[in-house]
Amino acid sequence: MTDAYIYDAIRTPCGRDSLHSVKPISLVTGLLTELRQRHQLDTAVIDDVVLGCMTPVGDQGADIGRTAALAAGWDARAAGLQINRFGASGLEAVNLAAQKIRSGWEELVVAGGVESVSRVPPGEDGGPWSQDPETSLRTGYMPPGIGADLLATLDGCSRSQLDEYALDSQHKAAAAGFASLVPVRDLNGVLILAHDECIKPTTAEMLAMLKPAYAEAGAAGYDSVALRRHPQLQSIAHLHTSGTTACAADGAALALIGSRAGGARLGLRPRARVVSLAVSGDGTAAHKALKKAGLSINDIDLFEVGEAFAADALHFMLHSGVAAEKVNVNGGAIALGLAPGAAGCMQLCSLLDELERRQLRRGLATLSAAGGMAAATIIERVTERP
Repeated sequence: MTDAYIYDAIRTPCGRDSLHSVKPISLVTGLLTELRQRHQLDTAVIDDVVLGCMTPVGDQGADIGRTAALAAGWDARAAGLQINRFGASGLEAVNLAAQKIRSGWEELVVAGGVESVSRVPPGEDGGPWSQDPETSLRTGYMPPGIGADLLATLDGCSRSQLDEYALDSQHKAAAAGFASLVPVRDLNGVLILAHDECIKPTTAEMLAMLKPAYAEAGAAGYDSVALRRHPQLQSIAHLHTSGTTACAADGAALALIGSRAGGARLGLRPRARVVSLAVSGDGTAAHKALKKAGLSINDIDLFEVGEAFAADALHFMLHSGVAAEKVNVNGGAIALGLAPGAAGCMQLCSLLDELERRQLRRGLATLSAAGGMAAATIIERVTERP
């Protein structure tokens, strides 16, 4: 099998308000242009552009991977693809690219994702869960916030633990610097946004004042759905607030994935190797990826764990035994922002940057998606000299 390497990984800032005026396709074309310019890419040799998007309608509908490549002026021989695995779409796009390279059928693929929640609100694409009560009932559907409160209840988390975790995420993000971040500019080159806009001064007192965000939805019937799935529980503790829930954001991220031969054709030096990857329908993707690689949790130096809710990361640490000092060391989506279609690739950007900064070897990125799914990717930093 041909190894898959990461030659570069870049992202836009996460925008809360400032990026509303920027079309999703423009977020992507800005990054495609950056990749081409910084590596003098001959885009004719790029086999595919794979983009994740959780709500692929309107401004970000159809096959935005193909549209963006053409809009960025890339060679028409570079194909394009849009995929949707809900909030894990960006990481799944990277994983699909790695699989393409590993198969030997393709040599260079750009992968990542995009989401503009300010222009295309989540749920705009409809689907059985939102429009078909029978299907929702049969599948035990519950909104993500209810699922997060259920997870916290099952794990015995307290409100103070969730708040403490969110506060730590904000403090880490405020102190961090991201080498992979590419500022967003308009057509005239005028700067629009150069920093992650969701990071904000936060105190424990501020978090403690916030009201539970999902109690009303629970009372409307979703608590009963959760309790039918978990009859050992007497009730669902509604603990998550807006402060312990990821900040909805606009943004995009891309990674250049290729074989050793494909990179050599362009004179590129690999930054990391994709060691293994996995997807699951029950949240066990990280475990599966480790098993496939023949590694244990102790073989991983850093972890980027999805932070849609504080309970997600706390659950991962509780059940894996990973120390907090190794998880989301520069903060996560609670502070940085969550652009669902791009989130997983954004995590990969942060992971690769930090492995290089600390000169560590291996990292694991994982995040959950709607329907109980999860995706994971293990990478290993390439250290040999060119």
